Amino acid sequence: MSSTFFLIALIAINVIVSFKGFEDTYFFRKYQFHIGSILKGEQIRMITSGFLHADISHLAFNMLTLYFFAPVVSTALGNYSFLLIYFASIVFGSLLTLFIHKNDYNYSAIGASGAVTGIIYSAILIDPSLKIFLFFIPIPIAAYLFGIGYLLYSIYGMRAKNDNIGHTAHFGGAIGGYIFSIILHPQILTENTFMVVILTIPIIIMAVMAKQGKL
Repeated sequence: MSSTFFLIALIAINVIVSFKGFEDTYFFRKYQFHIGSILKGEQIRMITSGFLHADISHLAFNMLTLYFFAPVVSTALGNYSFLLIYFASIVFGSLLTLFIHKNDYNYSAIGASGAVTGIIYSAILIDPSLKIFLFFIPIPIAAYLFGIGYLLYSIYGMRAKNDNIGHTAHFGGAIGGYIFSIILHPQILTENTFMVVILTIPIIIMAVMAKQGKL
């Protein structure tokens, strides 16, 4: 099967599940990430929450970002490695969220952002020269600047706590994408050493802030 098939399938699943959540509050509540429910044994939420979204704009942003970055990963590493990184990033995102918010039983979150951030990090590690266009900027910008900026924005979201988006999962996803990309393609360590180092900066900032209790 072509890489396009896997990508479209993932996007379709996200769209179907998200729209079901938009229309069915019970479905949304049953499958969102919720600390109290997970600690009671509903670990399935750690996966299903990665396919729910807050609204259409949240869904569209994540799916457009995935659409642009995913081909870099699937072309370089293959379809199954791409899927492994995608789902590993969901799991890492959920695990980090559970760790940081374990004492807040009412904490809840949704979104594919963890998986998407993992794919962004993977794509940048594979192709450091990658550039992207943003709607409001008429010139291409380096993808690694977008990736770092995306995580720095996530720090703001984690501190503000003014929405239901899984900002903490962005970091877990980035860590998952980072680790599994290197495992699956270890040449990255020697071929793109500078990028391997620079992409750790927002992760280190998050870790320091978490240790200081600022998140």
